[in-house]
Amino acid sequence: MVSSVKTALGVFCFVMAKTMQLRLQKPPIGCDMRCKQTIRVMPAVKRAQAAFTLVEVLAALTLMAIVIPVAVEGLRIAGKAGEVGQRKTAAARIAERVLNESMVTGQLRGATQNGVVQEGTIQYQWSTRSEPWPQDSMRLVTVQVIFPVQGRDYDVRLSTLVDNSTQ
Repeated sequence: MVSSVKTALGVFCFVMAKTMQLRLQKPPIGCDMRCKQTIRVMPAVKRAQAAFTLVEVLAALTLMAIVIPVAVEGLRIAGKAGEVGQRKTAAARIAERVLNESMVTGQLRGATQNGVVQEGTIQYQWSTRSEPWPQDSMRLVTVQVIFPVQGRDYDVRLSTLVDNSTQ
């Protein structure tokens, strides 16, 4: 903290001296601090050693060539995972609604039913399948909803058992 204040004061005094073209033997009027003009000139040998070598530059470029594509791919995968999660939620909601409607209307005895639900710009294709359950007098009803994410199809399946005697 103290060194940064001293540095700031030194820069302030140097700028004041340059603007007023003074050598700063005494402080400017109204300035009760003592300022000392310091200009450090680096010798030519040290200046040549202060630069980056070709090997260091190539190493940095190689590291960037490896890290940047990996980071971009990570962001792409994270975005895709978020989009899949949102659409799975919507697909589960659609499957539940189709299953409930089929149970209420009594359309579960048919072999298969299918349709398309549009939500925004996304089309969710659904299909129902009813098959006999091996135990008791029940049927297994499954609703499958298919949806696209970045050119690939994903699906959500929702199943329930329905008593044949109530149909």
